[in-house]
Amino acid sequence: MAVQLNKNSFSSRLRHVYEAWNNASANDDYGSLANADALLFAAGDPAGEDEPIRKGMAYQTWLLGYEFPSTFILFEKNKLWFLSSTKKAKILAQIQNASSPVPIEILSQAKPNEPPTDALPKLVEAFASHQRVGTLLKETQSGKLINEWNQATSQASSTPEMLDIAPALSALLAVKDEEELKIVRTAANLTSTLLTHHIAVKLETILDREAKISHEQFAAQIENRLGSGEGVNAKGPDMKVWSKGPLTDVDWQSTEFCYSPIIQSRSSRSGYDLRFTAESTEDNITHEGVILVSVGMRYKGYCANMGRSFIVNPTRVGTAEQEAIYGLLVSLQSSLLSYMKDGVTARDVYQHALSFVKEKKPELEKHFVKNIGFGIGMEFRDSTYLLGPKNGRQLRAGMTINLILGFQELEEDGGKKYALQLVDTILVNQEKSGPLTEGVKAPKETLFFLNPAGGEDSKAPSKEYKKPSKKPAANGHGSPMKNKTAGGKVLRNKTRRQEEELQSTMARIIEHQRQLHTQVQAEGLAKYSESGGGTGGKEGKAWKRFQSYKGEIALPKEVESMRIYVDRKAQTVILPVYGFAVPFHINTIKNVSKNDEGDYTYLRINFQTPGQLAGKKEDTPFEDPDASFIRSMSYRSADGHRFDAIAKQITDLKKEVNKREQQKKEMADVIEQDTLVEVKGRRPHKLPEVFVRPALDGKRLPGEVEIHQNGLRYQSPASSQKLDVLYSNIKHLFFQPCEHELLVIIHVHLKAPIMIGKRKAWDVQFFREASDVQFDETGNRKRKYRYGDEDEIEMEQQERKRRQMLNKEFRLFAEKISEAVTASTGDALEPDVPFRELSFEGVPFRTNVRLQPTTECLVYLSDPPFLVVTLSDIEIASLERVQFGLKQFDLVLIFKDFTKPPLHINSIPSAQLDDVKNWLDSVDIPLSEGPVNLNWGPIMKTINEDPYDFFQQGGWSFLGGATGGVESDQEESSEEESEYEQEQEESEFSESDNNESDFNDSAGGSESGSGSDFDDGSDGEDWDELERKAAKCKSFGSITVSPSLIPVLLADRKRAESGRGHDSDDSDAKPKKAPAKANGKTKGR
Repeated sequence: MAVQLNKNSFSSRLRHVYEAWNNASANDDYGSLANADALLFAAGDPAGEDEPIRKGMAYQTWLLGYEFPSTFILFEKNKLWFLSSTKKAKILAQIQNASSPVPIEILSQAKPNEPPTDALPKLVEAFASHQRVGTLLKETQSGKLINEWNQATSQASSTPEMLDIAPALSALLAVKDEEELKIVRTAANLTSTLLTHHIAVKLETILDREAKISHEQFAAQIENRLGSGEGVNAKGPDMKVWSKGPLTDVDWQSTEFCYSPIIQSRSSRSGYDLRFTAESTEDNITHEGVILVSVGMRYKGYCANMGRSFIVNPTRVGTAEQEAIYGLLVSLQSSLLSYMKDGVTARDVYQHALSFVKEKKPELEKHFVKNIGFGIGMEFRDSTYLLGPKNGRQLRAGMTINLILGFQELEEDGGKKYALQLVDTILVNQEKSGPLTEGVKAPKETLFFLNPAGGEDSKAPSKEYKKPSKKPAANGHGSPMKNKTAGGKVLRNKTRRQEEELQSTMARIIEHQRQLHTQVQAEGLAKYSESGGGTGGKEGKAWKRFQSYKGEIALPKEVESMRIYVDRKAQTVILPVYGFAVPFHINTIKNVSKNDEGDYTYLRINFQTPGQLAGKKEDTPFEDPDASFIRSMSYRSADGHRFDAIAKQITDLKKEVNKREQQKKEMADVIEQDTLVEVKGRRPHKLPEVFVRPALDGKRLPGEVEIHQNGLRYQSPASSQKLDVLYSNIKHLFFQPCEHELLVIIHVHLKAPIMIGKRKAWDVQFFREASDVQFDETGNRKRKYRYGDEDEIEMEQQERKRRQMLNKEFRLFAEKISEAVTASTGDALEPDVPFRELSFEGVPFRTNVRLQPTTECLVYLSDPPFLVVTLSDIEIASLERVQFGLKQFDLVLIFKDFTKPPLHINSIPSAQLDDVKNWLDSVDIPLSEGPVNLNWGPIMKTINEDPYDFFQQGGWSFLGGATGGVESDQEESSEEESEYEQEQEESEFSESDNNESDFNDSAGGSESGSGSDFDDGSDGEDWDELERKAAKCKSFGSITVSPSLIPVLLADRKRAESGRGHDSDDSDAKPKKAPAKANGKTKGR
């Protein structure tokens, strides 16, 4: 049976109903049940999706676990009646065997094509036998069964008096048992996760980029986190968001929104409205003032609600009061949680809140909300437990309350109205209450400072990054402890403030990295513990059965001669074995060899068998590895020319099949896009005179890009070739201006590759050249009579204006693409602009390029092959060849998908080491340092064999990490460096006293003299100290290493000690093309 009713839950809750009914006269909460002789609950046709759940249906779901439309339930003191359809009656029959306090009788209505039964008359007779019957008078039902009931009761000889029992029913549903509380906590966790890890983050991005998006669109994007679309286009829950919260075993089919999320800002045409019936308007979100967000989730019928206030630029004139008022709401909530407990009345809770506001800020009393919450559960809003000034009902332990605190009709400078709210779902306990929804509550999480002058505690969406040093320091690293110029002198000493800032930055990075490594380790254990050890890269390797022929009839005629025959069509080699023609599929053959001995030629055919440890097929799966296998077969013939032809045919067929399989594997992830829907009723937005990469076939001419309803179209003027990119397949959108570049670029990175011509493409780029070659300056009348600097200055000004116009044109077009994608898919897609000030040089492929971070990626877009690495896909970053004296180091990015090979970025200048570290730390990527290159191919293979065991053995701790042993080394080096600098400082001052006139006469001489003093290494460290540091660099230290990785690391260590060429100074002296290493590098996307 598909629907299973919980008998134990039904029995305990039914017993609770009868106990409350029998003791109603002694308990005010159930007082409305005292005078009722029977209780009647009628359910008609199902309510619409937009209608709130009714109390009667909530009670039915609470009692039975499911909704039963068109069903009557009649409670009598000594009997319980059910009336429903035949199908529902079969489901309800499960509870007849439950340990019920009263007998249960289930009546079933006849089907429309069957003769009527006496079910309805029986129930009407039992109903009419009572004088007073309790029911829900305010609820109106409709449906066929309701009409039949009304007709039957109107014809009855007597009808009982009807009493309203809604207050007593609310009391029954208000106190939750442990099973209900578990569901409510899940609903609260869903709500908290959505607001903390999606809404707040997206809102921060919108404010940071000043994105134009309406309240309604933002609300739709939030709703899409639970899935969108229908049928083939249906999308499931966005696990990138939900996986960040404390959620386990969630039934997503039972998860929904209580209401459409409410987003309000200063531009909302309806103004600020703190009621949950408010709606998000079509106006664009304002990037100033107060932004209110409310979201509620329902899980298995139980609701949780949450609301927050985000204040933008609270340091502006006149808005400092907003920060104080919001702090008052936080303090008020904390006070109420301590006050609300079992036995406290609803009006006392409200009076306590009002007194708190009067005491702290009496001028805000008139702006305080008229009630501060209500009961929440299966009903989103139970007004019986409204926290208002007139409600005398008592709170009980186990109740869940939606606590709504807020001020409305507040005024800021200029007379503009605003409101503030703080909404949470709480649980009432015996001593005090506790919040079920948490997150994004502290002022530092809800106050946004968009101006650069924000305070230190501000949560600035636009992070301030430190620019990389343009001049390397003396130690070869781009350390913040550099020489500084003051008054024309190069000073070698550091101020105390600079040293303290450096130490605090280093300590912050170390502490942050320790937290990140701990988080990655915990996430890895949680991710792979469910299966008790993943299969990693071997998941896709399974036995594949090959069938050459369906029967003997399908064999070719050539086998009758009992000679070796190669059937290219069936991809089979037919061999004669003891008078039988035996076919062998080409995939079962490993290779073929031929040799001549005397007058005979021998042909040896080797087959794929288990236990072959050499070659790429060593892990080839077999249906039964323990079976008997033929390893090889040999044939002898005097016709050597025939064996030559057969060996060539088998080898060629093997190559052809392997090539075909490789192409099929490469094209496995290529998708076939849907049809592009063109814009109708108006001309599409166009960007003319642009080139596309990858280029289309034919002559290279500029075309135009058009924005249509569900995608982009590039049209080439030379031919009818078109290139369509659908919005649903766009993962990232980049805009790279032509500042310091020869091209202005709009770059699209795809979720899945598409075919452009005969090539697979992950990226599509539209660009226009910004060089002078594009503009013909010859024959200009002004140039004829003007020469010299004036003409060059004018040309530079024109070039600058031209580049500005190009940047503006492409930026506006990128924003239009972003708006079209958002409107089409519901997901916000903002143009990402590379941060050139954070760029660093490296070799991700075969040439040295400038890599530029963006908000979400690390990119190189200037020339193909392009590089786009999504930061959220990175598990950990490993810095290799970080040694004293080396001028370059390598960066290895390991992805969360362990089946993807790590990305190697080689030959990064050591002067940018600190900048790369700071950037990686700022984007929350764990990093590690090592003195040698690791062979990542065997390492990733070992990890993929059993990821769970890898994390159990310590995970990435074998890399050492940025926190394992680095802190002590830095402290020692800082102490030694400070002593060294102190000696230098004393010598400088003594020299300055003796030669003061020299410094006054020539600043240039002093600079060169100071520089030469600083570069002198005579007072450096002695040989013992250098040998001790070298020994530290060559050892892995006391770190936890997985036993399976020890052979790999020992091999790397032995290779490092043998002294490879690129570890020397000479190899790093000149930049050159990085050779392709055999350690698992790949082209990143």
